[in-house]
Amino acid sequence: MGKLTFRLWLLIIVLILSLIAISPSLESGVVIRSVDVNSSAYDAGIRGGEVIQGINGQEVSDIDDYGRIINEILSTGETVGKVEVVGDGEIDTTDIEKIKITISTKDTDYILFTNEAPKITVKDIPSSRIKTGLDLQGGARALVKPEVEISMAQMNDLIEITRNRLNVFGLSDLSVRSVSDLEGNNFMVVEIAGATPNDLKDLIGKQGKFEAKVGNESVFTGGKDDISDVCRNDATCAGIRNCGQTGEGSWSCQFAFVLYLTEEAAQKHADVTRNISIDEAGEYLTEKLYLFIDDVEVDSLFVGADLKGKVTTQISIQGPGSGSNEEEAFNNAKRNMNKLQTILLTGSLPYKLEIVKLDTISPSLGEKFVNNLLLAGAAAILVVSLIVFLRYRNFKISLAVLFTAFSEIFIILGFASLMNWNLDLPSIAGILIAIGTGVDQQIIIVDESKRKEEMSLVQKLKRALFIITGAYFTSVVSLIPLWWVGAGLLRGFVFTTIAGITIGVLITRPAFADIIKKIEK
Repeated sequence: MGKLTFRLWLLIIVLILSLIAISPSLESGVVIRSVDVNSSAYDAGIRGGEVIQGINGQEVSDIDDYGRIINEILSTGETVGKVEVVGDGEIDTTDIEKIKITISTKDTDYILFTNEAPKITVKDIPSSRIKTGLDLQGGARALVKPEVEISMAQMNDLIEITRNRLNVFGLSDLSVRSVSDLEGNNFMVVEIAGATPNDLKDLIGKQGKFEAKVGNESVFTGGKDDISDVCRNDATCAGIRNCGQTGEGSWSCQFAFVLYLTEEAAQKHADVTRNISIDEAGEYLTEKLYLFIDDVEVDSLFVGADLKGKVTTQISIQGPGSGSNEEEAFNNAKRNMNKLQTILLTGSLPYKLEIVKLDTISPSLGEKFVNNLLLAGAAAILVVSLIVFLRYRNFKISLAVLFTAFSEIFIILGFASLMNWNLDLPSIAGILIAIGTGVDQQIIIVDESKRKEEMSLVQKLKRALFIITGAYFTSVVSLIPLWWVGAGLLRGFVFTTIAGITIGVLITRPAFADIIKKIEK
């Protein structure tokens, strides 16, 4: 066959990079999908997205191990007496015997004292970095539209506060994003894997409630009634003030910004703080300012001593951000500040929401559909290769068609993994369309190479690639409007189709042309 050309080397390098991007996972354990907010597991600090690797010293390899170990502990585990953990490790006696369950994750151990299974849902660790959409995982999707017309900036605020609201429920497989249709209408898409439509409707069908308390006394609520403004983009009243090391390999940064209260809220704040004492350092009140969303605490802030009993419409909100280095601590502090600013400014959802479309799909149905789809696609490619063999009577050309088609599939999956794109059913349809288009164009290359004309093989292949490039631009232009059709629900199809035909024009088609050139010679 001779030396490999630059185009063939490029194809090989891209295939290797795709393998690295997909990078199959060899890690054992189970991933936490969600945690019941009213449970001992949530109180212990367990959250969605963490990886459980062991329970009570027993290794957890997969979801079967998890269920078996929990059942064994509950049926044969020894009780530790009538105890209950409260606060920071303090123990109060109760009338219910508890079983000690130690859940070991990648980062830390959590100790639960309970007489029932931890109220968490888990799933096996994905075998690769390929992310699947709701269609394949199973769950619920809601297409939501505010009942009033809002700008894109207001939509971004709505998305941020919605995400914050849903995060307090300990969910890991959660997606909240904005989409728009061809008429310019803005929508919010909320997807939660493993949820039911009723769950999703309960979570986002209400505007919600934001409340700030000092001790047990309500001071102000979110929205225009109590909060007139929040300093956000002015360095004179908002920013990261100082950073420093807090220990070996640990950094902390402090953020600060000004919150503007209405006169009524300022007076109420003064009345509540008037009888609260000041800490020994003389810097803060002994009671913090606690922030709640839908009666669930999401954060707590120190209140400056100078605000004790004082009627002021300006409050300086301070908070930390930590990390393993100064840059990480700075970014975390900035992220925490932006999150709090959004919560304080918008509070409860600022608009009444209308659920335009509510969908659900079974994960088993999605998996079965995908398996059948992939089998049909592979069978189609094999049949096309057989037809190519019967037409050209050349086994090498048929193998080249097969190799190129499957290379395109692998590269598209690698690119999707690199972009963290969730592959849903429209995305898979787009991949099959891209592969079908690729096979057609490979046949064009073979036909052009075998034309009996007074042209060199190189000129024939150049003409074929020119035809293919022209068809590529036509396809891209026709696909772009679909990005907005159906409020963006076809974006997966557009993304994978354009990615597939672009990979074909830039990488696999030129490489296939070089393979044909070597075969013909």
